Amino acid sequence: MKVGGKRVMVCSCEGTMPLDIKALAKALGTEPPEQVYFQLCRSQADAFRKAAASGEELLVCCGQEAPLFAELARLAEAAEPICVDIRDRAGWSGEAARATPKIAALINEAVLEPEPTPSVTLSSEGSVLVLGSGQEVLDAARRLGPDRAVTCLLLPGHQSDLVPPMVRALGLFRGKPLRASGHLGAFTVSVADLAGASPSARGALAFEAVVGGRDLAADVVLDLTSSPALLAPRDGWFRVDPRDALALERAVAEIAGLVGEFEKPRWIKIESALCAHSRNGQVACTRCLDVCPSGALAPKGDAASVDAHVCGGHGSCAAVCPTGAIRFDVPAGNGLFKRLGALLETHRAAGGGSPVLLVHDEAGAEALSALSRFGDGLPADVIPMQVAAVAALGPDFLLSALAKGAGEVVLLADPVKHNDLDGARSAVALANRVAGGLGWPCRVRLETEADPAAIAALVASKAPRAVDPAAEFLVLGGKRQTLGLALTHLHRHAPNPVDMLALEPGDPFGTIEVDQARCTLCMACVSACPAKALSGHPDKPSLGIQEVNCVQCGLCRVTCPEKAVTLVPRLAFGPDTRVRFVLKEEEPYECIRCGKPFASKSVIERMTERMSGHAMFKGTGKLDLIKMCEDCRVVAQYEMEDGNRPLAGAAPPVTRTTEDYLRERDGKG
Repeated sequence: MKVGGKRVMVCSCEGTMPLDIKALAKALGTEPPEQVYFQLCRSQADAFRKAAASGEELLVCCGQEAPLFAELARLAEAAEPICVDIRDRAGWSGEAARATPKIAALINEAVLEPEPTPSVTLSSEGSVLVLGSGQEVLDAARRLGPDRAVTCLLLPGHQSDLVPPMVRALGLFRGKPLRASGHLGAFTVSVADLAGASPSARGALAFEAVVGGRDLAADVVLDLTSSPALLAPRDGWFRVDPRDALALERAVAEIAGLVGEFEKPRWIKIESALCAHSRNGQVACTRCLDVCPSGALAPKGDAASVDAHVCGGHGSCAAVCPTGAIRFDVPAGNGLFKRLGALLETHRAAGGGSPVLLVHDEAGAEALSALSRFGDGLPADVIPMQVAAVAALGPDFLLSALAKGAGEVVLLADPVKHNDLDGARSAVALANRVAGGLGWPCRVRLETEADPAAIAALVASKAPRAVDPAAEFLVLGGKRQTLGLALTHLHRHAPNPVDMLALEPGDPFGTIEVDQARCTLCMACVSACPAKALSGHPDKPSLGIQEVNCVQCGLCRVTCPEKAVTLVPRLAFGPDTRVRFVLKEEEPYECIRCGKPFASKSVIERMTERMSGHAMFKGTGKLDLIKMCEDCRVVAQYEMEDGNRPLAGAAPPVTRTTEDYLRERDGKG
């Protein structure tokens, strides 16, 4: 059968999956295939070879044998097929008879062609720097030494019991590491009090005189120290407890393979114009910098910037960014939302019940496979969706999933990475506050679990009632536009359509309050606002806000010279949020000479009050300069009554003509 221009080859995996192929074809909007294969990977492999040789684009409903099908396609000089796992995720289940809508959803998702993600290249020649203080440093270096250049740096201390190597096939130094920088293929460690090992040491290690501070370079670092980490976790830097023999063995084995060129995705994309980090030296938003576990993000001017070589793809920065300036770009563009729509819309159209969307990473996929192989598998209405990083999912994804008909969204995170989930936790809490406040029973959960049996218990209960009708909007814009679409749909059909929900500090929706007595309408906040939420008025001193654009970044608050701004987190609905609301307005101050409006009344009054005792404004009429427009102020400084003309300058020289010189010569001048 054909789906999305691709030929779908369905295999029952030796009859272990009860497939209703007619219902499946109907759910996919196509004709049933001529054949459902029984053992496509073995006895019926010729059928795949023929299909591959025909030049058709193929989608094979088998995940386990994906490497085999890729190899068969290569031998046939054909394109590699798409392989989708419908067995472990749907067919091997205690509710397999009801799994047809889910199988259709998984096939429709797999048919989508993702936009390619840009990549970055890391190069390593395999040089290794081993840090530590005990015999384990020399032992690890000895194991790595035959295949690559190895340098050992021993921390200062009593090391008379260390046995020097018989053959000096490595660099051996003692010193105090101070700081480190770089990435896989380009690490630099700054060392104080560096001293080389003495070549004539006998019986125990001895070191030469200290040569001072130096930088040691390496492609890979094996850190066996118990000191505080010099670098945040990143590719190529292995921090291991030397007492953990198994962890050390794994690190040495992995280091052995880090030679050559390696491609990794450019995990995140930053749009600097939207970044709310700072303006004019005033720092407000540091959310992405605070949650980045690898130290890949750093300020650059007014925005955050990323070192793509260092970024480990944790994704938490994208989850917490209020403006959408940071986007997790795997898959590129809006590929994640296209997959979400394909799964939920196909499942609903095929007659599925209120679904649980189970979002997991690669580690979660292994647990789900084990659950199907050794247990009852996933329930029929639990739809698995694998993503590159669970921590990258923000409120835009979660609220869109609820709006599009997920009765429950379960984020299944790797327990090893639970410290990187603060952004996801905040997004889950916000999504639940919004759904609950509007009266929807659907909800979002974040679970950190790897045990298949425990995962089965987490998704065993039926999902709450989903949003009805489900949204079908296309995600074409950024984070704020997507949030707007989801929130509008959730509010329009809500059981409890309140006009406003109170939120918590840090949530990316709200407005501001302005202290009327303090605010001078200087408009510093307007120029600082990165979301174009604040605006002035072309004809009069006026400060207004378009609440739908406010991200609660705080730049207006830190920029305000009068400390007159207070953030108010809340979520307001309705058309009024898209209309400019006046926060403060007053009549313009008119120039005392020409009557032209040129500033706000409160600004002039405040400046006059503050400058009244200043030395520069002593004297008759000088304080009135503040009350004049820019043109009259210049003119007035030529006409001071006290004779002081600070802008007058020297008298212009008198032009002399030929007649002047002749008169002087004749004695007549």
